[in-house]
Amino acid sequence: MRILRLAPYCFPESISSSHLDDDLNKAYIENDIYTELYAPVPTRGVDDETRQKYRKIKYEERYEGHQIIHRFSLVKEGRSSLSRFLRYLCMSTKHFWFGLRAKNVDLLLLGSTPPIQGAMGGCLKRIKKIPFVYGLQDIFPDSLVGTGLTKKGSLLWKVGRMIENFTYRNADKIIVISEDFKKNIMAKGVPEEKIVVIYNWVDQNAVVDIPRSENILFDRYGLDRSKFYVTYNGNIGLTQNMDMLLEVAKALEANEDIQFVLVGNGAYLEDVKRIIAERNVQNVTLLPFQPYEEISHVFSLGDVSLVISKPGVGANSVPSKTWSIMSASRPVLANFDENELKSIIEKNNCGIFTKAGDKVAFTDAILKLYNDRDLCKEYGRNGRQFVMDNLTKEIGTQKYVDVIKSVATQH
Repeated sequence: MRILRLAPYCFPESISSSHLDDDLNKAYIENDIYTELYAPVPTRGVDDETRQKYRKIKYEERYEGHQIIHRFSLVKEGRSSLSRFLRYLCMSTKHFWFGLRAKNVDLLLLGSTPPIQGAMGGCLKRIKKIPFVYGLQDIFPDSLVGTGLTKKGSLLWKVGRMIENFTYRNADKIIVISEDFKKNIMAKGVPEEKIVVIYNWVDQNAVVDIPRSENILFDRYGLDRSKFYVTYNGNIGLTQNMDMLLEVAKALEANEDIQFVLVGNGAYLEDVKRIIAERNVQNVTLLPFQPYEEISHVFSLGDVSLVISKPGVGANSVPSKTWSIMSASRPVLANFDENELKSIIEKNNCGIFTKAGDKVAFTDAILKLYNDRDLCKEYGRNGRQFVMDNLTKEIGTQKYVDVIKSVATQH
C-alpha cells in the first residue's frame, strides 16, 4: 500500500509533532506501508546553512525506502499572520499540483495545517478517485475565534465553516485527538461512524524520569539543583498566556526557592524577554528548544510542569505535551479551559487543574505543590501509569495503521 502525504513541514524541521511522524513511519515499515511525501524546503527550526543544503536535495528516501520525500522551493516562514497565510496559500497551490501528478497511490492522508489542506484533500479525492483520511489536530475556524483573529459570524468565519464542512463531507475517516474534538464536529453534523479518536501518544521509552543528579541541563545552564522548579515546555506564542505566567512569577519572587524555567521558542518570545527586562523579573530563566534526544531531561527538569493558555483558546484541545509531562513522572499543573483535560487530571489524580486566567488559583496550586513534595511524586507516578495504560506509541500507531488499512480495503 502507498500513501500520498502533502506536508507543510518535514525532517529535519523541528515541530511539536515530529516524534509522532517518526513513530508512524516506523510503524508503516512493520506493516508494509509506503509513503510518497511532498514538502517545501525546511524552514522551521533550522538554520540558513541547513536550509541551503536541502534546497539541493529534491528527492530523498528514508526509513529503508518506505518513505520517499519530494522537496520543492518555497519562501522562508515569516512571523506575521499575513505572511504565513500567503506562504500557506502558495504551498497549498504547489501541493495540489503535485497531488494531481502523483501516481500509484492508494490513499490520501492529510493533516489540518494549514486549514485549507482538508478542502484540497476533498478535491484530490474526487479527481483521483482515492480514499481520504483526515487527521484533525486543530479545529478551524474555531481556533481563529479562540485566538481573537476573527469573530463568530464574520466573513472569515463563514468561509472557514464552508471549508470545514466540505472537508468533513469528503473525508472517509476523520482522526481526532480528543473526545472533545469528536463532540465538536459531531455537533456540526459529522456522523459518529466517520470519526476515530486517537490521542497524540508519547514514546514512553524516550520520555522517562531522569533523576535531578543526572539531569545534564542543570550543569549546562547553571541551574541550582536545590531549588523548586516550575517549567513550561513548548511554543511561546500569543495564546499561551505568558503575561499571566510572568505576573505570577513576579508575585512569587520573594520566595527564592521557587524558580520558573521556560523552554521553547515562538512568536511571543521577544515580548517575554522584554517584559522580564522591564519588570526586572529575577526568577524566570529562558532556555531554547533542546534536541529531541534530550527530551527526558527537558521534561524531568521541573518539579511540576505547566499546561497553560489564555481563556477561550483551549476549549476543545488537550495539548500533547501533557502526555510527555506524565511520561516523565511529573505532576501536571494546568491553567486551561474546562474540558477533557480537567477530567483526565482529576480522575487519574495526576496534577492540579485551574481555570484559564484564574491567577489566584494558579498561584495557590504552585504553593501547594511547593509545600508538599510527596504529593508531587504521587501525582507523577499516577501520570506515568496513565500513559502506560493508554498512551504508548504502540497503542497510538497501531490505531492509525488500523484506520488506514480499513479505509483502503473498503475502496
